[in-house]
Order: sequence, then C-alpha cells, then structure tokens
Amino acid sequence: MTTLLFLVTLFLAYANGANDNFKGVATLFGSRTLSYRASLALATIMTAAGAVCSVMLAKGLLAAFSGRGLVPDGVTASPTFLLSVASGAGLTVMLATLRGLPISTTHALTGALVGAGFVVAGEQLNIARLGTTFLLPLLLSPVAAVLLTVVVYRVVSRVPASLGISRAQCVCVGPGQFVALSAAPAGAGARTTTLNGPGNIGLSVTTGSETECAWRYQGHFLGISVQRIVDALHCFSAAAVCFARSLNDAPKIAALLAASQLLQVQSSVLVIGAGMVVGGLLHARRVAETMAVRIATISDSQGLTANMVTACLVIFASRLGLPVSTTHVSVGAISGIGLVNGTVDRRILSGIVVSWVLTLPLAALVAGLIAELSA
Repeated sequence: MTTLLFLVTLFLAYANGANDNFKGVATLFGSRTLSYRASLALATIMTAAGAVCSVMLAKGLLAAFSGRGLVPDGVTASPTFLLSVASGAGLTVMLATLRGLPISTTHALTGALVGAGFVVAGEQLNIARLGTTFLLPLLLSPVAAVLLTVVVYRVVSRVPASLGISRAQCVCVGPGQFVALSAAPAGAGARTTTLNGPGNIGLSVTTGSETECAWRYQGHFLGISVQRIVDALHCFSAAAVCFARSLNDAPKIAALLAASQLLQVQSSVLVIGAGMVVGGLLHARRVAETMAVRIATISDSQGLTANMVTACLVIFASRLGLPVSTTHVSVGAISGIGLVNGTVDRRILSGIVVSWVLTLPLAALVAGLIAELSA
C-alpha cells in the first residue's frame, strides 16, 4: 500500500505538470515572443525553483491539503484515504490534459478530499471548513483576476504614449527579425506594404493576411531597444507566474506523502517537484495551445500585464496559505485582456468554465469510489 501510494502521488504530480507547467509561459508562446521549446524550457526551470522554495515559503498549504480539519486527524494518515485522494485528483487532471482543457489541480484535490473523506469519515466530514478554506478562494480568484487585469491594463497601456514611445506594425522576415512597415489597402483580402530597412531602402510587397504581422515598440530607452525591454519584462513576468504556480501547487501534492509519513516534508516536496517537471516536459502541448492561442489573441505588452497580475495574486495567496488556483487566475487574466481587446473566444472560454464546474464532483466521485473499493 505504501509503495502504491507513492506511485499514485507521483502520477498526480506528473499530471499536474502536464496540465499546469506551461500556463505561466502561455502568453510568451501566444504573442510569439518565444518559441514553444524556449517557453517550455523557462517553465521547467521556474517550476523546479518554485517547488524547492515552497518548503520554506508555503508551509500553510502543506497543512491545508493534508485533510487536517476537514476529516478527523486519525483519517488524515490513513493510506486508504490518501491513496483515494491522489487517485481521484490524478485521474481527473490527466483526463482534462488529454482533452487540452486547463483545469485546476487545486480544485481536483479539493473534490478528491471531499469524496474520500465522505466515504472514510462519514458524518465527521467538516463541510464548513470546505467552504471557508477551499471553495471561497477558488470562486473569487478568477473574478478578481479578470477585474484587476482590465483595470491594470487600461492604466499600463497609456504609459508608452505618455513617454513618447510609439508602436509600428511589422512583418517577420527571419528568425527574431522584424522590419517596420506602413500599409495601404490593395484590393480585397490583400495588403501592399513598404518595408523600411537600414539605409531607408524600401521594398514593396503584397500579403494576403495580417496573421504574420506584429506590433513592435519603436525607439530606445537609455540606449536599449524599447522592444527588448518589453520582451525581457514579459519573460520575467512569465517566470514569476511559473515560480508562483509551483510554489502554490507543490506543497499541496507533497502534503499527501508528508501526511502518510512516507517521506519527510523536504524530500516529499523535491520528489513532487521532479514529477511536475517531467510531466510538463512530456505532456504539455495540448493545454499549451489552448492557453496560448485559443482563449484570446494577445500582444506582448498585454501578455506582460496578464502575467504580472497572475503572479502577484498567486504569490500573495501562497503567503496567506490560501489555496487559489493558478489556472483560474491565469485564465481569468488572459480573458480580461481578451475582453479589453475584443478577441476573447467565448465558446472556448465557456467550455473551460464547464470543465471547472465538473472538476470537483468528478474528482470526488472517483476518489469516493476508490475509497469504497479499498475499504
């Protein structure tokens, strides 16, 4: 039973990494600031860093997701209870990953705790704690992310103009090379453009779509290209989201190993962190495309805003021991940008919200069935 618990918890960590690791860098990939591989590499490094730091910075989540206070103390160390929780959450998250749906591991764990707790503890299950400690932060966090992102972006978007920084539409002419252009209509479905390169040499071309064009900042600040500064800040914000996500999630999963006294706290977190890293490296592509390009179309500066809002909310919640979902916050922030620029895909967003609604009862059902069969 002990070996099985270890393997199932490691599977949960793998599923978490597959579904969650790329979410922090989705705006980098979606805005074409970095390639998929470069984005994934950044996510992997920061996921590992967040897991290591969670040992010191997020101890409250270790206690919250051990089930303590939700079920009697004697139940929290029960291998049957812990195995049921890990199985219910892991299977739910992996199913969503295979469907390309970004769901919350926090939500899945909460549902699994309730389902297994109901079977094992019965009337001793503390439903009141479920509402105040778990569900309230999960419900409020995406709403807060949408509202905060809308407000922050409306303020931040005015900064470049106030500093005399302009943007020009550009077309990619090579890896990492953009040339400013001016465009005039040239018939239905086509555009005639003038590319202004070094030495003011112009080249007239016609393109049939704007999908390959990008808006780039012009000019320099302290001798550094403004666009390079924006890209650097965007990468930093994505790294912060990945770090915050791992900081928040690693202790939640490690709590299952720690509660069973199978491993010490530090060892549990490191093992879980390794599982999350591998899951992201091998199984992140489907959720990555949903987060990066299907919810909304965003630019580099918009992605920067969404990431900073996500990172601040998740880190703040982690310090308070509040189990918010990075998925809910990140999707909320990207949706907020989509609402501002009018590109949000409401059909995709509705499907994601439906998956969120189903996550908790599905995880509860699976965990409850496993607990019943294991009794």
